[in-house]
Amino acid sequence: FFFLELPVSQGQQLLRVCGTNQAVQFFLSFGFLSVAMAGSYNPSWDGTGPEKDRLTEDEKREKNWKRWGPYLSERQWSTVREDYSKDGSCWEHFPHDHARSRAYRWGEDGLLGITDRECRLCFALALWNGKDPILKERLFGVTGSEGNHGEDVKELYYYLDSTPTHSYMRALYKYPQTEYPYHDLIEKNRSRSKEEREYDIEDTGLFSEGRYWDVQAEYAKAGPNDVLIKITVENQGDDGADLHMLPTLWFRNTWIWGCKDDGCTAKPAIKLESAQAEGQSEVALHYTTKHDTLEPFAFYAGRAEVDGHTVQEAPRALFTDNTTNMKKLFGAENISPFCKDAFHSLVVDGDETAVKTNGTGTKTAMWYKVHVPGHKKAVFRMRLRGSSEPECVAPLNVEAFEAEFDRALREANEFYDHVSPKVLTDEEKHVQRQAFAGLLWNKQFYYYVVRDWLEGDPNFPSPPEERATGRNADWGHLFNKDIISMPDKWEYPWYAVWDLAFHMIPMARIDPCFAKGQLELFLREWYMHPNGQVPAYEFCFDDVNPPVHAWAVWRVYKLEAPRGKRDLEFLERCFHKLVLNFTWWVNRKDKDGKNIFGGGFLGLDNIGVFDRSKPLPSGTLEQADGTSWMAFYCVHMLEIALELAMHNPAYEGIASKFFEHFMQISEAINDMEHGRGLWDEDEGFFYDRIRHEDDSVQPLKLRSMVGLIPLYACLVLERETLDKLPRFKKRMMWFLKNRQDLARNITFMVDCEGHQVNLNDTAAASTRYLLAIPSRSRLQRVLQALVDPDQFLAPYGVRSLSKVYEKEPFQVRVGHEQHQVFYEPAESTSGMFGGNSNWRGPVWFPVNWLIVEALERYHYFYGDKMKIYCPTVGTMLNLDQVSDHVAQLLTRLFLKDKTTGVIPCHGGQPLYSEREEFKSLVLFHEFFHPETGRGCGASHQTGWTALVARCLDKIAILREEHERLAEEHRQNETIVTM
Repeated sequence: FFFLELPVSQGQQLLRVCGTNQAVQFFLSFGFLSVAMAGSYNPSWDGTGPEKDRLTEDEKREKNWKRWGPYLSERQWSTVREDYSKDGSCWEHFPHDHARSRAYRWGEDGLLGITDRECRLCFALALWNGKDPILKERLFGVTGSEGNHGEDVKELYYYLDSTPTHSYMRALYKYPQTEYPYHDLIEKNRSRSKEEREYDIEDTGLFSEGRYWDVQAEYAKAGPNDVLIKITVENQGDDGADLHMLPTLWFRNTWIWGCKDDGCTAKPAIKLESAQAEGQSEVALHYTTKHDTLEPFAFYAGRAEVDGHTVQEAPRALFTDNTTNMKKLFGAENISPFCKDAFHSLVVDGDETAVKTNGTGTKTAMWYKVHVPGHKKAVFRMRLRGSSEPECVAPLNVEAFEAEFDRALREANEFYDHVSPKVLTDEEKHVQRQAFAGLLWNKQFYYYVVRDWLEGDPNFPSPPEERATGRNADWGHLFNKDIISMPDKWEYPWYAVWDLAFHMIPMARIDPCFAKGQLELFLREWYMHPNGQVPAYEFCFDDVNPPVHAWAVWRVYKLEAPRGKRDLEFLERCFHKLVLNFTWWVNRKDKDGKNIFGGGFLGLDNIGVFDRSKPLPSGTLEQADGTSWMAFYCVHMLEIALELAMHNPAYEGIASKFFEHFMQISEAINDMEHGRGLWDEDEGFFYDRIRHEDDSVQPLKLRSMVGLIPLYACLVLERETLDKLPRFKKRMMWFLKNRQDLARNITFMVDCEGHQVNLNDTAAASTRYLLAIPSRSRLQRVLQALVDPDQFLAPYGVRSLSKVYEKEPFQVRVGHEQHQVFYEPAESTSGMFGGNSNWRGPVWFPVNWLIVEALERYHYFYGDKMKIYCPTVGTMLNLDQVSDHVAQLLTRLFLKDKTTGVIPCHGGQPLYSEREEFKSLVLFHEFFHPETGRGCGASHQTGWTALVARCLDKIAILREEHERLAEEHRQNETIVTM
């Protein structure tokens, strides 16, 4: 009963009713259902109610429900776009210590904050425990050079909830009551070797005795421009403690640069309209705002409430301007005498002259000082309302305010009650909802006009001359000014195009309109290069990521709606631009025209024997993954073209083009007779190889994810579809007649028995035909390695490197250099690609998910005619059952172990198992230790790691089908009894 997680009683009942043989067959017969789950719309999981109405209103542009959201970055400092250095050293040019004093050019950051979709007016929290050397206004972490495994945030914060329109949001930050160990974290991480684990904030012991604050930020929308804010702080310690709370409202600086695009405005203003020092008024402070391109807003701040009692003393209104303290940082004259760091100067240093006294500025804070007894709470209520909203007489009336939050939470629950399959356990639903929350909180306003960045702003000194030929110099057309899904808003506060493609698969479950918009955005003229390349990420837009965009477009298209109601125009628009990108790939990464592709590191960082993005001393690298990714690209372009051809016959020709190109690539990677192929018959695996200048080849027989990626490129064609496309079918038949040689090594239009098909034979029994890189026998050999626990299949998913290198490393000599690769299941022990990612062993969600999908497709074709022995289960499984098994291993990372009660992703950290307030919290890391499940790398990468939500959907499909069959059996039993 492992796969279905059936209660033993139900399983025993099934055995009694069906008998052992039939019951076993029942467990192994669920394959075809998962195919619909992976790529199609499921109406039973569609959200409904008020949140669905808001999504519809926003999509139709009737109401701007997504104008306000969690679009603040967690880290704007030390980003490429804020770097104006000579040598591109962004970490050193704009360090954390500058962030409180220096105005940002291209965005803003803040603690658990929100902003509008153009990041004009921002709100976030600032805290001081009376002991820290600085005001806590943003998250801290070590830089790339300070961390022994690269940059890493050193804070505890959690994205707990959000609806797609951000009508309700909740997040949590844990703030120590003792001095925050900034220096200790830097020095201990800097002193550790790459063979040691990182030194994290949990390791300091600050939280073990409960001497910290749980700071929870909640947001609820009463209207598109009416945002209620509730900050709840709970003293987790036994003793009372003092806290300075400074909710902060400010304008992004758009007035000092003199820039040429529409990002510059006149200086805006925030004005204090009234202040009630004491009394019964629930509104203690009332502000108004003025901005060139944003409607006027009113902001209300109430009195603090401690342990259920209102504090009569009102918060103090502080004002300054969001400008750089040039005198402090650079010894130059300030633009304004009142600077960005004024609140730090006043609260921490006691400098009263730092703040403005005229009740106006571009940055304001409400300074609350509260004493909270042990294990008690303090509550702070605020409200931001636009002039377009209906008049509200009592904006902070406590009873009405709490009623709005109750309504917002109730509607969020209603939405997710429909989204989450009912057969999931409460714990599984909790994990899925937190995954969606992290995905939604990782949206960010991303602003980067490359031409202006290269040339500099008129009101400031010109950038160094090196900029003209340095980083991103060839991307002057690129104009980024959008809300974009980030991998992780602290560690990766910039988009990565292949990450984003995976983000949109779970995003399509809750907000398909946003998912479609994101995928299309990167194909627009102001993003895509005129040569057809899509931008990779800000450190180097020229870098090459795996071409998964077409796959994501196709998946989102199918997930959004049932057949007949899908957005064909979206598919068609994307397809036209994807043709340009596909052409770029062919021209740039297959320079010899032999259908064997390069591409460099292709997102897999250090997976190779050496840095695959750098030129070799001699020869060129022929890549199994680069070639397979292009075959993968082909089959999805073929699928899209066939779908479009069903509505417009003009697309049959382009469908034939992608069919034939797939055949050429598949032939090349498999062709061993003519010295082109990347298959190793002796070892039953695909490998990279070096082609030297004398045309000799040197295989790099390293068993890694590179050799599994060829499995992704497979497509099942339905005979019914082919019969409706006569031109495409005619051209295909020509191939069947004239290129029968191709079928020797690849699966080329065969039926599930492995026989060549005759599409003119109307009496043929087969209705499905398969295109795939591996032949049936080669597929089985690669799968044997995949399910082998001593190679790829780990307790928590598929490893990125075979475990066989744990004891004996892979070694190879290239030229005069000896290289070796060890199995490294956690953080990398090398500095390649910064050293903060590792593909030499860990489990990564994106490549695991593509394995899950590919196995479903193979099973859809082969059914029970192909099974493989799975040692970890101890029985023969069809390929859909293997897919189910991998998906379930991935979900185990976030669920409590039934024996220990510990969630594996926390890596045995005692806080999460011993302290009650930690036990329900989950972090979605970048990658995972395959043997222990410990999360590694970026800690909030609920971008592609949010794919766990889709894994849970897959598990739900199995349970739903079990329940349906069990119910049918009960009904039949009743009829027989009657």
